[in-house]
Amino acid sequence: MTWLIEPLGFEFMRNALTMGILLGVLCAVVGSYMIVQQMGMMGDMIAHGVMAGLPVAVYLGLPLSLGALVAGVVSAVVLAGIESQSRLKVDSVMALILASFLAIGTALVTILPGANRIDVIHILFGNILGVNRGDLMLTFGITLIILTGVWLFYKELLFYTFDPIGAQAGGMRVRWYYLGIVTAISLTVVASLQTVGVLLVIAMLVAPGMTAYLLVKELHQMMILGGCLGAFASVAGMYLSYYLDIPSGSAIVLVAFGIFLLAFLFSPTQGVLTQRR
Repeated sequence: MTWLIEPLGFEFMRNALTMGILLGVLCAVVGSYMIVQQMGMMGDMIAHGVMAGLPVAVYLGLPLSLGALVAGVVSAVVLAGIESQSRLKVDSVMALILASFLAIGTALVTILPGANRIDVIHILFGNILGVNRGDLMLTFGITLIILTGVWLFYKELLFYTFDPIGAQAGGMRVRWYYLGIVTAISLTVVASLQTVGVLLVIAMLVAPGMTAYLLVKELHQMMILGGCLGAFASVAGMYLSYYLDIPSGSAIVLVAFGIFLLAFLFSPTQGVLTQRR
C-alpha cells in the first residue's frame, strides 16, 4: 500500500486529487447533456473562445475566470445568432467562431498593456499540481451550483434535451435553457483551465459521458456513472503522472480514453467485440 499512500504525503497531490475528483464529476454531468444534444464541438468552441476574454480581464484588473466565462458565453450567443439568421450549417459556424475568438485572444495578448503576462502554455495545457485552496473553493462552488441547477430543473432539461421542438411548442423558454447549458459548459471550462487546459478540456467533457453512454440507457444513470468514471480517471491519471513523470493533464485524459476504449470494445449491449459474438 506504500505506492498508494506515499503521494498523499504531499499537499500539492492532495489538492490535485481533490480538484480532479470535483472536475471528473462536473465534466461528466455537463458532458452528458452535450453528448445527447450532439453539442460536443460546442464545448471545443467555447474552450477556445475563452482565450479572447483572458487578456481583457488582465487589462481591466479582473479575475481571469470572469473574463473566460464572459468570452465563452459570448461565443455561444454569437453562434446562436448567426445560425438562426442564416442558412449556414452549425459546424461551419463553430469552426469560424473557434478560430476567430482564438485569433482575437492571441492578438489582444500583444496589444493590451500587461496582457503579455498570461502564461499561454499554462492556459493551453493546465497545471493541476499548482492548484491552491482558492482554486479548490472556486471549483467546488461551480460544481455545487451546476449540480443544484441540474437537480432543480432535471425534468425540464430532460424534455428540452430529447425534444427541443416539443419543448418549445409546450411553452418552454428554450432560449433560456440553451443559455443555461452554454453557461454551464463555460463554467466547466473555466474550472478546468487550471487542471487540463484548453486543449484537453474537451476530452474530459465528453470521454466519461461517452463511456457511460455505451453502458447505460437513462440520462441520470449516464451522469452518475460518468461522474464516477471521470473521478476515477482523474485519480488514476494523477498517480500515473506521479510515478511515470508525465504531464498530469495528459495522463488524466489518456486514462479516460483508455476506459472509453474498454467500453467501446466490451460493452454488454454496444461493444464491438461483444456484438460480433
